[in-house]
Amino acid sequence: MKNNSTLDYFLSLKYLISIYPEDEGGYTALIPDLQGCITQGETLEEVVINIEEARELWIETVYHSGKKRIPLPSRK
Repeated sequence: MKNNSTLDYFLSLKYLISIYPEDEGGYTALIPDLQGCITQGETLEEVVINIEEARELWIETVYHSGKKRIPLPSRK
C-alpha cells in the first residue's frame, strides 16, 4: 500500500537513527521504525552516509513493491 502518499513524501520523513560502536571497531546504524534497515561503517561519517542510503533504498523498495505499508516515524 502506498498510504495515498507520494514516494517523495516518504523520502522526506525524518526517522530516529540509532548508532552503536562495535567492539572490533566501526559503527552499526539502524532505523528501528524500518524493520531490517541496518548498515555499518568504519567511521561515524561513513555510517551516517550509509544509513541514509539504506533508508532511501528501503523506502523505495517497499513503496514500489506495494506489498507492505511504509511506517510513519514513531514519536519516541
